[in-house]
Amino acid sequence: MQQSTVLIRSRRVVLPDGERPADVLVQDGRIERIAEHGSLPAQAGELTDLGEVALLPGLVDTHVHVNEPGRTEWEGFATATRAAAAGGVTTIIDMPLNSIPPTTTPHGLAAKRKIADGQAWVDLGFWGGAIPGNTADLEPLHQAGVFGFKSFLAPSGVDEFPHVGPADLSAALAEQARLGALAIIHAEDPAVLDAAPQEPGTHYRDFLASRPADAETAAVARLLDTARRTGARVHVLHVSSAAVLPLLAQARAEGVQVTAETCPHYLTLAAEEVPDGDTAFKCCPPIRDESNRDQLWAALARGEFIGIVSDHSPSTPDLKELQEYGGSGDFAKAWGGIASLQLGLAAIWTEARRRGHSLGDVVRWMAAGPARLVGLDGTKGAIAVGCDADLVAFDPDAAFQVDPAGLHHRNPVTPYAGKTLTGAVRTTWLRGRVVDVRAEPFGRQLRRTR
Repeated sequence: MQQSTVLIRSRRVVLPDGERPADVLVQDGRIERIAEHGSLPAQAGELTDLGEVALLPGLVDTHVHVNEPGRTEWEGFATATRAAAAGGVTTIIDMPLNSIPPTTTPHGLAAKRKIADGQAWVDLGFWGGAIPGNTADLEPLHQAGVFGFKSFLAPSGVDEFPHVGPADLSAALAEQARLGALAIIHAEDPAVLDAAPQEPGTHYRDFLASRPADAETAAVARLLDTARRTGARVHVLHVSSAAVLPLLAQARAEGVQVTAETCPHYLTLAAEEVPDGDTAFKCCPPIRDESNRDQLWAALARGEFIGIVSDHSPSTPDLKELQEYGGSGDFAKAWGGIASLQLGLAAIWTEARRRGHSLGDVVRWMAAGPARLVGLDGTKGAIAVGCDADLVAFDPDAAFQVDPAGLHHRNPVTPYAGKTLTGAVRTTWLRGRVVDVRAEPFGRQLRRTR
């Protein structure tokens, strides 16, 4: 049963206007009052005094592949949302592909909602998918509350979610412009990919050459041209290459409605560090070099990304071709996806602090920005009066070594294995209730409201 009144006190509360000592009073799942530290009496509510442990808003991760139904052996709602809660993520938006059926029809959305019911440890919503031939399905999906529509400009890796060609993209964006929907795009150009050298094997440099930065720039240029013509609002997913940033800046200056995101693996890992044969590092687009990583951080500091999200895309170990599981270590054969839902906050904080950034910066990138992207600002992503009391007790000085056995996602595969990260989630609250994965889940399904 939900605790009606909760009082949380910390000397490091990360608020929209800065970090300061404060008392946060929660009433019936929402933040009722923010007061001076120590000013509210304990009888105002059940008191949790965090001392010097920081209090953050729950993170909002708008790029998560849950894969259920159909590929639940890769990931499922129970395991993914447990991992989210353990990593300080209190809201996820599930991607429309890798499940069977995909979320490209009202039937596919209904199948997702039915199987997710009662399994979620955090709040969750759903993206729809825009694929060749389903333009007529976009309006009913939009009316049913999906948060927007994902398309691939290059093959997605699964047959049931084909990529869109130029005519398909124009039709989809025109319809989404009419609906006022958000288009989210995997931007790699198939012609550039086809022309790149395709050398199978265990050498990471060969895989990197097969997914060149030019594939991203060509695809983003085509996307922006289509957005200009249709008036659609577009969002570029998982930017790995800093070369696309000038294109995005110019388009914004011209009035194109375009945002972009990047991911923890592009900001904390580098191509020079990827061991040959370690396919846990494979993702598409790929992890690029250290100089590129520095440019992504500079763009973050300038406000050029709306947020950092996980692109949590796990699979079974055999599909990753992992050598420790008897696989080939062949990057060309391995599934492209990184599982980091539980580790993203610690990974980003470790690197952000090293670069002189604050907890407030991390909250802006991983909570407030993604919430704004999907129209959940005002209820999620901030410690502010009226918002859901989705909160995280985060010890910014605690160091730990990543042990895959301690991860909650279904298959314990991660490129962060053995790495030492700084920053530990101590407690996660969802709407004022402590998330205890030994008890019953109480996450809610969310629908787009604007």
